[in-house]
Amino acid sequence: MQKSQLFHTPQYKSMEQKIRELLNSHKDFMSETTASSPRAVGDAIQSILADNFEHLLGELCGTCTTQFARRAMADIAFTDKDEFYYVVDIETHRLDTQFNMPNLTSVERLSRFYEDDKNYFLVLNLGYKIVGTKIGVEHVNFVPIEFFSWNCLTIGALGWGQIQIANSNRIILNPGYSRKKWMLEFCDVMLEFYPKEITKIDKRIQHFKKIKKQWKSKTE
Repeated sequence: MQKSQLFHTPQYKSMEQKIRELLNSHKDFMSETTASSPRAVGDAIQSILADNFEHLLGELCGTCTTQFARRAMADIAFTDKDEFYYVVDIETHRLDTQFNMPNLTSVERLSRFYEDDKNYFLVLNLGYKIVGTKIGVEHVNFVPIEFFSWNCLTIGALGWGQIQIANSNRIILNPGYSRKKWMLEFCDVMLEFYPKEITKIDKRIQHFKKIKKQWKSKTE
């Protein structure tokens, strides 16, 4: 299987540094009101990255797209010269918060997307702190989802299931990790997750059978 040169060489570490330097050198882009809003900060960072991402990639980039619907899988997408296709999910979190569990993508979407070995689902995770209206990005992870250890991921019960970072303050990465191994682990996680969901659903069914029985016994 051909592998992406971007993520199986040190090039992605250079991208992480460029992204951090870009955001930290940018003029203050938040007001006193918006700086306290994680959503506003995330939207502003995404906008800055969208405007500059093709330039950051430089000669690595074949094509780059930044216009997507709100519920799309990607915030940014690009191809490289080897015709690998990358979609980028941008996740931001404020480092002085206690807990953050962002959704990354649907388990069903990812399983279909990774049927093509030339597709990569990338997570661009940025941790920041705020001083006044100044946003200071302290760390950047720009890696394929298969570099995330399952020890820091979890599954949320929405639709088919959502892959989530269990806690953004505790990220465990395995650079260069085998996609085949990660996907087999992914399947094991889901094959353990669904039977538990069936048990939960059965309890809910029994609950509403009981409620229905109670209501049938009432007078109008």
